[in-house]
Parts: sequence; structure tokens; C-alpha cells
Amino acid sequence: MPTPRTADARTAIGTFVEAQQDAGYAGPTVRLRGTLLVEYLEHVLHEEKTDSLTAEELVRPERADSWLDAADAGETRRRNTLTGPDAPAAHDSQRARIQTYNTFVGHLGLPGLQRPCPAPGHGDRLEPHQAHTLLHTLAVRRPTGANAATAVRTAAVAALVAATGHSVPQLHRLDVTDVDLERRPVPVVTVAGTDHPLDKHTADILRRWLDARARITAALEGSDPGYLWIPTKPGRERAGVQPPKPGLTRAAVRTLHAAHRTLVLQVVGVPLRPYALLPRP
Repeated sequence: MPTPRTADARTAIGTFVEAQQDAGYAGPTVRLRGTLLVEYLEHVLHEEKTDSLTAEELVRPERADSWLDAADAGETRRRNTLTGPDAPAAHDSQRARIQTYNTFVGHLGLPGLQRPCPAPGHGDRLEPHQAHTLLHTLAVRRPTGANAATAVRTAAVAALVAATGHSVPQLHRLDVTDVDLERRPVPVVTVAGTDHPLDKHTADILRRWLDARARITAALEGSDPGYLWIPTKPGRERAGVQPPKPGLTRAAVRTLHAAHRTLVLQVVGVPLRPYALLPRP
């Protein structure tokens, strides 16, 4: 039986992904690492005009350098970005590649090949025009198979992060009554006792979310608790106990973060966190 090092690289990547899932890593993290390792393998196979490599051959430092250099120049990109298809890779995107490589070589029992991991950047905070482009994209594009209400909620959360300068945990406790889209001269949202004016785009996407939310809460028996961010579908049954209907509880912060990361990765190919939309200091 081949060892992980001598197994075919594609097989070893599949085994690694399964091991990550079994270890309890978050689903988006596991998928991203699998995607990056396949990108790495396909780059090396294409560059060296070969059909296969063992896992140990794949992770040789010179091959890793070739992949990281190509990725840094945007040559491995399969989707457009907010700054065009030929833009250099973002700092944290390259950091994710190095983290993935290090985790993979550790899985192979080759920790001596691990590379120094750069410190986190500024969270890849977006410039104002980039944030505007991302928010517009989130508002108008929905990947095939994505839940429409989740996509609208994610766009609304992102728009409020940009409009108010507050993070998702700070916006998590908002109620519907904190949003006044009929206020004149401009709509506002009240966060921690402070009114924040909303531009037309943010007000429009919030209105769409409130409409989607109303359709979800229409199925509730009794009064609507009034939470602004609610789950868009029932959770899983646990220990034989049925989950509460959407609308009876707030959507968890981790749920809002995961939905954002998933949608952004699907529509623009960059795993940006909501933090990236906060205004730069």
C-alpha cells in the first residue's frame, strides 16, 4: 500500500481533504484548501508537461515556488476580480496558499518543507470603489443553486457594514425597528444609539431583505419577535428535537459570516470577510 508521500498527488489531495473534514475544520476552509491544492497540482502538471506526480514530488520547494510566483502574478486565476483578471493576487490570498501548502506537507509528514507564513495583511480592506463594485455584484448576482433569501440577506449585511462602519457582531443585535427606510430626508439605521444615513443602494437592498424576511416570518405562529437577521431555512434536528422555525431566533454571527464568505467566493472568486468592507482608518 502506498504511503501518503508516494501516492498519486491527486489521490493524496483527496485523502487530505477527507482528513481535514474528519478533523472538524470548517466546510469553507476545507473546500478552499482542496481548491488551492488542485490549482497547485494542475499548474505543475501543465508547466512540466506531465500527467502525474507523487505527493512528495508535488511538494518539492521549487515546484511550490513556481506555483506561488504564478499565482502572485494572477496566472492561475480562473475568475475575474474586483480589479480585473490580470491583477496580482491579494496578500491574504497568497497567505492562504502558503497555509494550505504547510498544512498539506504536515499531513504528508514533511514538516521540514513548511514555509514561513506571512503575517495577516490589513484584512484586504477594499478601496471605496472596490467596495461599491462588490456590493453591487452581491446585490445583482446569485450563483446557481444558492438560496435567494440567503443571498439577499448576505448582501444586506454587507451593505450595512460598509454604510455604518460597524462589524457583523456589532450589527448582529439589530431589530427591524432599528431600520427606518421612510425617514426623510434620508433613510437611517440606528446602531448603538447612533443614526447612520443610508444611500439609495443600501436602502434598496435592505428593502429587498425585509420583503424576503416578511415571507419567511409569515409562517410563524404568533407575533414576530422582530429580529432583523434571521435564519432563512430551518436548522437541523438535534437529538430528536425539531429546530425552531426561522424568525423565532436571531441568525448566529457565525452563520452570517459563513454565508458572506461563501457568496463572495462564489460570485467573485475571492474569500473576503465582511471586515474588508469596513472603511479604512
